[in-house]
Amino acid sequence: MTSERTILPLVPLRDIVVFPFMVIPLFVGRDKSVLALEKAMADQKNIFLATQRNANHNDPGPADIFETGTIANILQILKLTDGTMKVLVEGVQRGRIISFQDNPNYHEVEVVRIEENIQVAPDVKALMRSIENLFEQYVKLNQKIPLEAISAIANIAEPHRFADTIASYMVFQTSEKQELLDTYNPVDRLNKLISSLKSEMEILKIEKRVHGRVRKQMERSQKEFYLNEQMKAIQKELGKRDEFKSDIDELTQKIKKAKMPKDVHEKAMKEVRRLEIMQPMSAEATVVRSYIDWLVDIPWKKGKDSDKINIKTAQKILDDDHYGLEKVKERIVEHLAVMKLVKKIKGPILCLVGPPGVGKTSLGKSVARATGRKFVRVSLGGVRDEAEIRGHRKTYIGSLPGKIIQSMKKAGTTNPVFLLDEVDKMSMDFRGDPSSALLEVLDPEQNVSFNDHYLEIDYDLSQVLFICTANVLHAIPQPLLDRMEIIRIPGYTEQEKLAIAENFLIPKKLKEHGLTKKQLTISENSLKKLIQEYTREAGVRSLEREIGSLCRKAAMKVVEEGKKTVVDVKPQSLSKLLGVPKYPGDRERDKPEVGVATGLAWTEFGGEMLSIEVSVTPGKGMVVSTGKLGDVMKESVQAAMSYVRKRSSQLGLKPNFHMGVDVHVHIPEGAIPKDGPSAGITIAVALISALTGNVPRSDVCMTGEITLTGKVLAIGGLKEKALAAHRMKIQNVIIPKDNEKDLPDIPESIRKQLNFISVETMDDVLEHSFEKKLKVKPKRAAKKSTTKKKAAKPKSRSRKTPARKQPTTAHLN
Repeated sequence: MTSERTILPLVPLRDIVVFPFMVIPLFVGRDKSVLALEKAMADQKNIFLATQRNANHNDPGPADIFETGTIANILQILKLTDGTMKVLVEGVQRGRIISFQDNPNYHEVEVVRIEENIQVAPDVKALMRSIENLFEQYVKLNQKIPLEAISAIANIAEPHRFADTIASYMVFQTSEKQELLDTYNPVDRLNKLISSLKSEMEILKIEKRVHGRVRKQMERSQKEFYLNEQMKAIQKELGKRDEFKSDIDELTQKIKKAKMPKDVHEKAMKEVRRLEIMQPMSAEATVVRSYIDWLVDIPWKKGKDSDKINIKTAQKILDDDHYGLEKVKERIVEHLAVMKLVKKIKGPILCLVGPPGVGKTSLGKSVARATGRKFVRVSLGGVRDEAEIRGHRKTYIGSLPGKIIQSMKKAGTTNPVFLLDEVDKMSMDFRGDPSSALLEVLDPEQNVSFNDHYLEIDYDLSQVLFICTANVLHAIPQPLLDRMEIIRIPGYTEQEKLAIAENFLIPKKLKEHGLTKKQLTISENSLKKLIQEYTREAGVRSLEREIGSLCRKAAMKVVEEGKKTVVDVKPQSLSKLLGVPKYPGDRERDKPEVGVATGLAWTEFGGEMLSIEVSVTPGKGMVVSTGKLGDVMKESVQAAMSYVRKRSSQLGLKPNFHMGVDVHVHIPEGAIPKDGPSAGITIAVALISALTGNVPRSDVCMTGEITLTGKVLAIGGLKEKALAAHRMKIQNVIIPKDNEKDLPDIPESIRKQLNFISVETMDDVLEHSFEKKLKVKPKRAAKKSTTKKKAAKPKSRSRKTPARKQPTTAHLN
């Protein structure tokens, strides 16, 4: 397809490709390009047009210009006043640059002409016809191309001219047009052109659909605006008030009365201005209106000053509402006293920890009444979504503030008593950790600027008196626990339960069931029997239910026989009214058995008794532990077994006794999970009993952790365990010596009825644990040697043994 060569001036083009048979005006301003045009006008009016690779280069070199360009004929030239030229050119023929000439004034290149005449075969005609149809559709979709382009290509028969003419009209990128110009074969050029046309058609169709949807939406919005304006005009003619404008004015007045902080007031007024320019029925207007309502309804004013509260009155209210709980009452009164002296104090965060039914939740209401504050309660049991505390972003449909802000709105004051109930029952999942969200709420240094996700503004919680309740501490994350002041509430003694029943529960239940004191009387002995034989708990919830059951029985009798009926509950009549006792009579221990020892355990419901059974059978040295034991308790079994093996010779056992027997340690009530190290000495006593045949005492219970060397370590929950022993009528309680410091926490009336035995080692435990003295052999004394070398051995042993002397056989017993 190549032909003769010629030398022509070159004009580089920016972001434009000129095809053969294309007439186009050009503006030329660069000096070299102006001189090239002048040279061309002086010769044959032919010039070579080629596109720059980078349009930003002002002085392109040979490497910056595409090789393929168009030989053009200058039709008209006009010099402008600013020195530039306007040139009308017509593309004549393709050309390819062979070389650049050495000319410092302008670009001059040697060009070879590209000849493109081919025969028009039927398949080429068919291809041209398809392109013509596509181009016609393209022109109708693209408004940038004049309709005259369709008639311009209608009578073109040459394939190369047909392709170049269509390419000159197409809105392609420069690189894509240059690719068509570089395609010398007309058939290949037609194939590329049809592919590009189809791609552009798809893009134009998508754009048309998008524009159609936008236009319809705009038309609908304009229609709604027009109809709303008409409605306003009609309402005005009918004399009706503009309700929307009235709502805006009402919101503005509420904002002024709310006495918000300056930054909150500015944000609220900004939202009101946004609401004014919105359509009243739009979704966004509803969101903004709801947000403003929340800002208005949240309390911003300060609550009642605590220095006006009488300390003695507050103390009396606390005493009237709850029996005992002296530490909690003392802490509340201390807080009120400080409030009287200091005008502003950060609200304390109290955490009441104790078993169910001891009055933790109801204590919060009493504190509110004693301090003269509003009371709000939030139950956190089962909360596992962080947004429950911090709220949802207001961009979500149906979003609301969190429980903290909702409760503050409910309280209507900035300094309520805020009860966070069951804080240890929270959990976490993929939606976040609510306990982490509480860190900011319960930190006195941070809650002055609590930020709810819905409000997106700081809210002051520093005046709030937070009270948390929990059954156990280990379920509360340590960072959260660090921000609270822990106040433990133990279980009630039998005397305390009796006083609570007489002073609080019976009057409350009589009122609930419509009875008077004359219609139902419960004697003190009946209450004692009710507490001992029908309830066994740390709190008084079951006791309250049983009293309620007696009230229902009395109510039935009053309805049947008349209002003058008197029901007097005697101890002997309890079984008729409430059925067979659940825990009959004073606790009579079963006959003492070999391998059975009694321990004490602590649960979230209070102290409990723990029987440990050990069975020894011929076997291969296996140790099995059952009863749904946790890892720590299983390790206690192994530690106890290792201690027994270490002391086997002193206990009268063969050195390898464990190789011929299987030991099974079982703790009854196997469905209840059990864990902890405090059963260690009890397991050891049961093991020694089963292996030696000695019978443990039935009037002794014990608690303590055992080590491999036989030491007894301190445990927790001593008060609850002591109450359990008192409840079960066991007088002798073996405790670690390190726990003697906890004895003052146990009520004096209970301490007088129990015999606490402090122990440091297992030898001390064994001395008080068995019915008869253990038949054990004393330790063999080391043989003395006359030689110096042998005499040194006992000295090395004495360095390894502890300073305390090994106990004698009597001490072991």
